[in-house]
Amino acid sequence: MTTFQDLGIEEGLLQSINILGFTQPTPIQEKAIPVLLQGTKDFIGLAQTGTGKTAAFGLPLLQLINKEDRFPQALIVCPTRELCLQITSDLEKFKSKKINISVTAVYGGTSITMQIRDLKRGTHIVVATPGRLIDLIERKAINLEKIHYVVLDEADEMLNMGFKDDIEFILKNTPNRQSTWLFSATMPAEIRNVSKKYMDKPFEITIGKTNEGAANIDHQYYATQHHNRYEVLKRIIDFNPGIYGIVFARTKADTQDIAEKLTREGYDIDAIHGDLTQQQRDKVMGLFRDKSVKLLVATDVAARGIDVKGITHVINYELPDDVEVYTHRSGRTGRAGSSGVSVSIVTPKEVYRLRQVERIVKTQFHKMDIPSGKDVCRKQFFHFIDKMLSADISHGEYEAYLPTLREKFAEVEKEEILQRVAALEFDRFLKYYENAADLNMRGSDRRDDRRGDRTERGAPRERDRDTKGRSFSGGGNYQRLFVNLGTKDGFYKASFLQFILDMSDLKKEVLGRIDMKEMTSWIEIDPTAGKKMIKAIDGKNYRGRKIRMNDAESGGGRGK
Repeated sequence: MTTFQDLGIEEGLLQSINILGFTQPTPIQEKAIPVLLQGTKDFIGLAQTGTGKTAAFGLPLLQLINKEDRFPQALIVCPTRELCLQITSDLEKFKSKKINISVTAVYGGTSITMQIRDLKRGTHIVVATPGRLIDLIERKAINLEKIHYVVLDEADEMLNMGFKDDIEFILKNTPNRQSTWLFSATMPAEIRNVSKKYMDKPFEITIGKTNEGAANIDHQYYATQHHNRYEVLKRIIDFNPGIYGIVFARTKADTQDIAEKLTREGYDIDAIHGDLTQQQRDKVMGLFRDKSVKLLVATDVAARGIDVKGITHVINYELPDDVEVYTHRSGRTGRAGSSGVSVSIVTPKEVYRLRQVERIVKTQFHKMDIPSGKDVCRKQFFHFIDKMLSADISHGEYEAYLPTLREKFAEVEKEEILQRVAALEFDRFLKYYENAADLNMRGSDRRDDRRGDRTERGAPRERDRDTKGRSFSGGGNYQRLFVNLGTKDGFYKASFLQFILDMSDLKKEVLGRIDMKEMTSWIEIDPTAGKKMIKAIDGKNYRGRKIRMNDAESGGGRGK
């Protein structure tokens, strides 16, 4: 069995990680650490989230740093504030109090003045989000001239979020780096291009296969009709009484709608989306981390960088259009060797997309029967019994109340007491599910399912039709919009689709084809929704540039 000592980790760090319970390196740590300890090789590590990547680059960094030189020697760049704080916390734990290395986090949404003050005191390692780091560079508040090691963590997430130009700017401003280490769950073309441009013959390792689902995640799906989707979500939650998870929805409007409905029905749930301020986001994430909130409803954009341990379930309220997005969603569970469940709610029209995801992640999805009302009540009942039997009664002064309890229940049979306890706990479930409908697809519904499968084999894809069945042919049925955003802005089709839907609060069903060029794009849209999208997006700012959107036929669609 390989140990961290075998990999070359020094004694001081070994003591720290032993206290943390690190006994055996994970595969990414075992392969990466010996290479990174050399300090001179560029490196690419492809592995799913939750596989121990932070220790894989964090331990070598802490060992390579010259403790006597109190200036930034290593830079870790990551996509979000949450991940930035998580990495900083992990590094502090790895180094322990005995190792005099300073780690400073810089990120948006909080006082830049305080962060500048921390940097001026002197630091060895800077952990940063791209936007705040560039702000500090332009203010000349940070000197990257002596940076030896640059780590790009969750590089694919950063590119998906439109940070390509920012990453290139940062790499240009670290001219004396000895090595660049890039970690990513997937390997899109944009990352390959960045590595070719800024890395010298990088040593590359892959844990598992690119885009492949983690082996310890059970991928399941429930097939139902579209109008039953919300009810199926409730059944899934109720059938898993110990659930601690994330529900992924497409738009911020969807997240808010789902969260509000479930909250009204008594569920511990909250939503996270792009409209929240940083303070609101921190509050929601704090409640989720300490499990005051057991479920989080999130858009893909808002959930990026969330690293929370112990998540049991990821629920795809709808499947994403992009397979890489599915990989990131499912990777929120089953972390650090624990098992997890990734659940998708699928309608007949979405079966073709499910098959596409299966092929690319090389994982079979298990078709599950939607639980009946009786199944839910039975599961909840036994969960309550187990919870009651395992309750710790050793610390309370319950003995003092026993005489009163015996007096109160003297004339009541034990069976009746148990029935009354069950009634108090399950009255809501029993009433709600008393006449619950069967939500599984039966009879003609299954023919719809087969039609969904046929679209995969060459029929017009469902996303290329509107809700009335009209073809998105670019003909007279749809309005065509022009917008001055394109691939140069860091978008690919799936992320651009998510961006315009989030901005406008529209459903994807109103959209037709999206034609993206380097600097501009054209969008087919149902004429009834065109004005709403223009009003929501035209004139807004994207990364300091004013967005221009208008009807392509009436002007603005140059270059068609």
